[in-house]
Amino acid sequence: MNLKKIGKMLLSATIATSLVACGDSGKSSDSNTTTYKVGICNYVDDASLNQIVSNIESRLAEIEKEKGVTFDIDLENCNADSTVLNQIISNFGANQVDLMVGVATPVAMAMQAATEDSQIPVVFSAVSDPVGAQIVESLEAPGSNLTGTSDYLDTASVMNLVLAANPEIKKVGLLYDQGQDSSAAPIAEAKKFLKEKGIEVVERTGTTTDEVKLAAQALIESGVEAVFTPTDNTIMTAELSIYELFNEAKIPHYTGADSFALNGAFLGYGVDYANLGVETADMIAEILLEGKNPAEVSVRTFDNGTATINTETCKAIGFDLNKIKEAFAPLCTKVNEITTAESFEDIK
Repeated sequence: MNLKKIGKMLLSATIATSLVACGDSGKSSDSNTTTYKVGICNYVDDASLNQIVSNIESRLAEIEKEKGVTFDIDLENCNADSTVLNQIISNFGANQVDLMVGVATPVAMAMQAATEDSQIPVVFSAVSDPVGAQIVESLEAPGSNLTGTSDYLDTASVMNLVLAANPEIKKVGLLYDQGQDSSAAPIAEAKKFLKEKGIEVVERTGTTTDEVKLAAQALIESGVEAVFTPTDNTIMTAELSIYELFNEAKIPHYTGADSFALNGAFLGYGVDYANLGVETADMIAEILLEGKNPAEVSVRTFDNGTATINTETCKAIGFDLNKIKEAFAPLCTKVNEITTAESFEDIK
């Protein structure tokens, strides 16, 4: 039995009692409206995940008006603390929620373990590799009480952008958190791609903002000419603390989401997280209002063709914005521009 399975069993044992004891659904109705209890847990406070949650809430508000229902939302953030996460899920069960929403892979995995007996529907969001993480059996047929949206990253496309900007590049740094499931597959793919091109790879990791800053400095000192980070929440949280280090060293930071670019990285490439949040909300409505079975609702994936360039950083590292856009255009469905801010609300 692998460690992941043992972990699921232990987590299920600690939380399942409160979930099973919940009894009837939290759904209530009167002559005018039906109310559905929805428990949302965000993994950590960062621009990507916050954007998803914001769009889930706003889309559910629209559906309330369209369908004449009410969503009683309990929004929590575990701040990457597993103890807090488990307590939040237990509370959702005690409060008899009709559906749980897990934002990011660790939350989805914890909800999976906790609902094995109760089978409370779970809709996850921003899970990069739901099959690899053993959350669903397949994207087309999840097979249990979980389904949701995936922010799968096309790593080869990002690597092609690195080469488009610097065809003669010799050394690339990989910056990530080894404990992030979302980083495992893209980091392996990046190493394979770069080694096949004869490009030296330097890896540095961190699990806290302080560790990430040290890792970034180590990459700079090793002489890397570019740095790649996938959709890694630890690095995303630390981006505002490291982007100036890379800018001063004239090193472009290529990342797996536009929110990294919002927080100072040179480039974010990947899904539209606002749209991902909207689609997650639509899946919630399909399950609660239309009675769809999560096991039969396909996991939704999205086009990874949007490149978002931070124009301030582009200038700081010495790139010509027009030349970069010209080089990137054939490799993307769209090239967006953004400037540094702490949140998307700050740039409206």
